Amino acid sequence: MRFKKQKRHRKTVRFYTACFGFREPFKVLCDGTFIHHLLANNLSPQKSVSNTLGGDVQLFTSRCVIEELKSLGSSHAESFHAARKECKLARCEHEGNKSALDCIIETIGKNNSEHFFVATQDVDLRKRFQKVPGVPVLFGLRNALFLEQLSSFQREFVKSAEEQRLRATDLDRKILQKRAETILKSEEEGDASIVGTGAGDEVARDQVSVNKRRDRNRMEVKDKVQFKRKRPKGPNPLSCKKKKNHGSSNPKPEKDDKTGGSAQRNRPRRRKRSRKAKTSSGTEVASS
Repeated sequence: MRFKKQKRHRKTVRFYTACFGFREPFKVLCDGTFIHHLLANNLSPQKSVSNTLGGDVQLFTSRCVIEELKSLGSSHAESFHAARKECKLARCEHEGNKSALDCIIETIGKNNSEHFFVATQDVDLRKRFQKVPGVPVLFGLRNALFLEQLSSFQREFVKSAEEQRLRATDLDRKILQKRAETILKSEEEGDASIVGTGAGDEVARDQVSVNKRRDRNRMEVKDKVQFKRKRPKGPNPLSCKKKKNHGSSNPKPEKDDKTGGSAQRNRPRRRKRSRKAKTSSGTEVASS
């Protein structure tokens, strides 16, 4: 049930955004009865309205609504403080204080130019706004909020507006006729400049047709998107670099072998050391 309600609300909000130009953050004009109903059912005004419409919202009220809540006394004191704290003030162009009902009707006007959602618990006000195009209405039922479904008047208004957009007005027809006349005149002047006397007329016409074809071909080539072909790439030049010789720059000279050869000795020469043996008296005797 909850999923169906959210789906229905999204569909209604989408209708108003597409046909009447409503945009986020949605502006909601609240009256005193709506704010009092939310607080009585322990609902947060900002969060509950945002969840119902499925987007960011800005809550508005009028100066006349706040004055009416203030005049109701201690029973509506909490609603009075909540309206002042959480709602912005919409402009009231009338002089002096009016009833909240008349103030909201005057703020909305005939076409709802400010794109307000109206949140109210007043049944008469809800029925009144069903006959005004582009005015969605919110109302509360216990601990849930509902968005008023589209009325037949609003659906017919949207259909008639779409049909009028499809039809051409008198101003559009005059503009089209002027453009057609200017195009015909330009074509006639071009044909007259081509026409001449003598045998060169046919050559001139052929030349003009060839030029037109060239211009068309050029335009077609410019309009087409040119894609680069992927060609095989060469090897990485760093991978083909020759290896460096890390050997010593000054090699040792080769020594002659005992046999007279020029090959280098494989084993290094060892130094012969004399061994000395110690006697019993402590003197050292060199071994022969």
